[in-house]
Amino acid sequence: MSAVPAPMTVRSTVPARMDRLPWTRFHWLVVVGLGVSWILDGLEIQIVSLNSAPLTNPAGSMHLTAGEAGALGSIYLAGEVVGALVFGRITDRLGRRKLFILTLAIYLVGSGLGGLSWDFWSLAVFRFVAGTGIGGEYTAINSAIDELIPAHYRGRVDIAVNGTYWGGAVLGDLAGLYLFSNHVSLNWGWRIGFFIGPVLGLVIIYLRRTIPESPRWLLTHGRAEEATRTVDDIEARVAHEGVHLEPVPDSKAIELKETPPLGFGQLTRIFFGTYPKRSVLGFTMMVTQAFLYNAIFFSYSLVLKAFYGIPAGSIPYYFFPFAAGNLLGPLLLGHLFDTVGRRKMILATYGGSGVLLFVTALLFHGGVLNATTQTVLWCVIFFFASAGASSAYLTVSEIFPLELRGQAISYFFAISQGAGGVVAPWLFGKLIGDPNAIAETGAAPPSGPLTWGYIIGAGLMITGGLVAWFCGVNAERQSLEDIATPLSAVGRAEGDLRQEQSRA
Repeated sequence: MSAVPAPMTVRSTVPARMDRLPWTRFHWLVVVGLGVSWILDGLEIQIVSLNSAPLTNPAGSMHLTAGEAGALGSIYLAGEVVGALVFGRITDRLGRRKLFILTLAIYLVGSGLGGLSWDFWSLAVFRFVAGTGIGGEYTAINSAIDELIPAHYRGRVDIAVNGTYWGGAVLGDLAGLYLFSNHVSLNWGWRIGFFIGPVLGLVIIYLRRTIPESPRWLLTHGRAEEATRTVDDIEARVAHEGVHLEPVPDSKAIELKETPPLGFGQLTRIFFGTYPKRSVLGFTMMVTQAFLYNAIFFSYSLVLKAFYGIPAGSIPYYFFPFAAGNLLGPLLLGHLFDTVGRRKMILATYGGSGVLLFVTALLFHGGVLNATTQTVLWCVIFFFASAGASSAYLTVSEIFPLELRGQAISYFFAISQGAGGVVAPWLFGKLIGDPNAIAETGAAPPSGPLTWGYIIGAGLMITGGLVAWFCGVNAERQSLEDIATPLSAVGRAEGDLRQEQSRA
């Protein structure tokens, strides 16, 4: 019998070379080419929510019921969860670049075909396909961005990119004001809406072809020479911009060995055996922010209608300041996660938004708010909550070893969407009561039940901030390999695992 060859070991300064890079045009290419995923998701969600009216209009061609129109959102969300779970595992095995090309292509096909639907079931299938593409994008893109962006900028970039979801939502709302007006045929407006995302995606897929594979992923998958050539090419681009790069000393090298793919059982043991505190941290941060967002976002129009008597046609105008707060928070606060620190800023954003929501609940119950002041308070609350929610995606993508980064994002994303995405909209819909109460009786529904819903949401966010404070990791400006030692690192034996457990 022939002997089994020993795993190949390599010593490389690739991670240190990536982290010492200054901010250049290459990094802008990464941000624009990969970050558009969140813009597309925000656009999709908003277009679908606005499509409900024409799709259920008796004069239209689809003749959907209100229940079927509402189900489309759930079907899209289910597609995101499936896509995240499936492609999260694939991107850790086959690479970031292959997946961020493939998942965008799947989204383009699914969303584009949605505009050609002929009945509920055809549209449901196409929405599910589009959702799987976006779900896969979340895992592959977050992984690639964190591995390509230098440690000095990683926090602010990841948080800002995740926050651009709301830029897409604003684009969807602006498009809806025209597409669902008298300027466009009832049967064409919703179809055109589904084509907006694919048109943007076609431009971006061209940019993505110029973005290289993650050198870190290449290094941990036995392709050290290719990883070195990739970094050489990136450094050549930087040098062409007139930037002088100091050599990286060999003392910053990392030694890795080839490691076979991990099974689901092994992954579970790593998550909950080696990193139990970090798993609790990721679960808590993702679920609490998902509950708050799905509770408020999917019910804000009902609140405006039920408690303040705002007609459906005027509600989109109240959405703009709400979205502005969500967009500006990550853009203006993101750099503080790299300077002030992760744990302090997560506590401030989660806890701050929770406290503000609690105060809003008391004011709402006291009957001192109107539609404008309610919207202003939402804007302020989500200025902080949006930065916190974006930091949840950053956290789960950087606190686990590189070899399972995509799967970590997918698992926690699926859990958060399953918990917050399913429970919160249903619960708050029940708490609001009859949205047509003012029109029918002249009086709003009782505010007590919804007040308690807001208090629950506030308590969950404060809990998320406290868990991050006590269980969080000071990951600011740290190399990904220092935050979580790669599974393929040489010498990562039982002693190293015990040390990881104590740090986690």
